[in-house]
Amino acid sequence: MTPRLMGLPIQLATRPFQQASPLAFLLPQFQPTRQAHILASLSDNPSAYNKRIRRGRGPASGKGKTSGRGQNGQKQHGKVPAHFNGGQTPDEVVHGERGGKNPFSVEMAPINLNRIQEWIDQGRISAAHPITVRELTQSRCIHQHKDGVKLLGGNDSGSETESTLKQPIHLVVSRASASAIAAVEATGGSVTTRYYTRRAIELIMKREIHPFLSRAWSAQAAPEPLLHAAADNAVDPDQQQQLADSVLPPPGFRYRLPDPTRRRDIEYYRDPAHRGYLSHLLKPTEGPSLFFRSPEDRKMTAGSRKEKVLPANRLW
Repeated sequence: MTPRLMGLPIQLATRPFQQASPLAFLLPQFQPTRQAHILASLSDNPSAYNKRIRRGRGPASGKGKTSGRGQNGQKQHGKVPAHFNGGQTPDEVVHGERGGKNPFSVEMAPINLNRIQEWIDQGRISAAHPITVRELTQSRCIHQHKDGVKLLGGNDSGSETESTLKQPIHLVVSRASASAIAAVEATGGSVTTRYYTRRAIELIMKREIHPFLSRAWSAQAAPEPLLHAAADNAVDPDQQQQLADSVLPPPGFRYRLPDPTRRRDIEYYRDPAHRGYLSHLLKPTEGPSLFFRSPEDRKMTAGSRKEKVLPANRLW
């Protein structure tokens, strides 16, 4: 079929073109277009039709004669189990298995004091209130909170060098290094390590749970600098006694922040050297361990030894 020209009558469109006259510029100009190629470019929507590979149909499979399986071998005719080594003794039996995944390991988001000071200088974090995982995440100081935040005293390269803090800050993080604790306390600030779970951190971001108050660490046990965050997080100071004696979440929040239940976590946050939030539960002579007693505690519970008095008529 002869392609037609759009915008012309049928008689004019089917008439062969003649040589242009000298006055052709006075006539209306027509741009001939061919519409026959539209039939060859028709197709469905990208998600309307997907061609299925037909296994075992030769060239009609849609992916060549062998359908991408190759020429011969066990992989073409059947399935091969994972780590199959041709029938000989498997490598994990000959050489043994080494390594693995530690079920007790946690993945912390590291943060350096120099980066926090840079965020404070830019006005992205306020040093007037306690800095928790919520302030660090919302200000993009850290990008992934993971299982918690670990405070480091070095620079961004990771070396434990002297930090450049210009003002006292109060931090509530999951863990902290000894150099970071010393650098923060040298400027008059404080570091408190607190137990968090991934679910608890997600609820903290949604403001459905208090960032650090819980049953084991109530408003009475919290340090004085951290109490300024109580008013900012909808905690009524008149109900602090109710918070200390109740298992319910703080007023204004939906859930209660959990406390550690494993011995490993409890001993870490009971240690005053780690600035744990459970260190106030220790007795004067008690250590952070739940199994071993401190030397002072053993001396107090052992009592005085009685001297053995031999009779006068014994030779030895």
